Amino acid sequence: MFYYLLYERLFRHASAFRVFRYTTFRTAFASMTALFLCIALGPWLIAKLRQFQIGQFIREEGPKSHQKKAGTPTMGGVLIIISIVIPTLLWADLRNVYVWVAIAALVGYGWIGFLDDYAKVTNRRNLGMSGKRKLLYQFVVGFAFAAELLVLRSHGQFATAMNIPFIKNYQPSLLIGGLLTNPWTYLLGVLPFVVFVALVVVFSSNAVNLTDGLDGLAIGLMVIAAGALTMLTYAGGHAQLAEYLQLARNPHSSELTVFCGSMTGASLGFLWYNAHPAEIFMGDVGSLALGGSMAVVAVLIKQEVLLIFIGGIFILEAVSVILQVGSYKLRHGKRIFKMAPLHHHFEALGWTESKIIARFWIAGLVLALFALTTLKLR
Repeated sequence: MFYYLLYERLFRHASAFRVFRYTTFRTAFASMTALFLCIALGPWLIAKLRQFQIGQFIREEGPKSHQKKAGTPTMGGVLIIISIVIPTLLWADLRNVYVWVAIAALVGYGWIGFLDDYAKVTNRRNLGMSGKRKLLYQFVVGFAFAAELLVLRSHGQFATAMNIPFIKNYQPSLLIGGLLTNPWTYLLGVLPFVVFVALVVVFSSNAVNLTDGLDGLAIGLMVIAAGALTMLTYAGGHAQLAEYLQLARNPHSSELTVFCGSMTGASLGFLWYNAHPAEIFMGDVGSLALGGSMAVVAVLIKQEVLLIFIGGIFILEAVSVILQVGSYKLRHGKRIFKMAPLHHHFEALGWTESKIIARFWIAGLVLALFALTTLKLR
């Protein structure tokens, strides 16, 4: 909105408005708008959630130290989504289809999380949607996103080739070219790509959801991940930088920098209230939305592989749950960790909550910095 008003309209009358043309300038303002919006609306939302008694239910089988958190307002992810969407609409070029795809993913996964959170709040026993039903909804959104990418590809606005760290001349695509010749074989040709994209997005959304178990842990890691994605989207959409770094340049991805900047600012603003001891939890509405949109941005800028490092801690948390469940079922009740996800394992070892959070943040920052260094080491 501001891009159109302040640059395309007012620039004709005052050259000073040229500054609104630059993505970096609008990204900075989007980040600050998201940050202050989240901080400003936080007390009002916390009060409303308390008024309607929308509090967190703590499982009895979880760490005993968490029982005191029962009743803390949850579903704060609504605040995060609002604080991302509004600055993006204000500062991004809304004619860019990538912006709308990212917003749709954020809202889509946020809605799934909202339904799950609402079900937990209403029955008061932490029984949300069934796991199968939630996964079904997540895959529906994931497949819809993959289908939209194929539509964009047909219009020349998206390329399926992926960037591979450390290798600059190898950019594989999951589309099977030989099968794209007629409608019947086309479905087989695009199937690997569609399945891969859906799996990446669904896994990412659930990984952030599983990590959200300690005050400020998941949202602090999202500040780091979103910051790294902001840099990657800018580099991928910048002609000189993309050529210098040997990236598959896509000019359409440039406006995603504004979206990622908003996500960084909103995450930082929510951390203000979610830091230990938390005044509010994001709930599934926040974690699924952030995880899904993080993966969607990575796919749009063709950095799916780097997502392994950018969201490294999220992935470790998710893998720890998979290994724990697999070990329990296949090894007749034997566990690998004292408790899963991974942060609960360290709690069981006697680490304090603040120490786990700080050390996981440090590890996440190291992994994100490593992801950025791979752009040059190619």
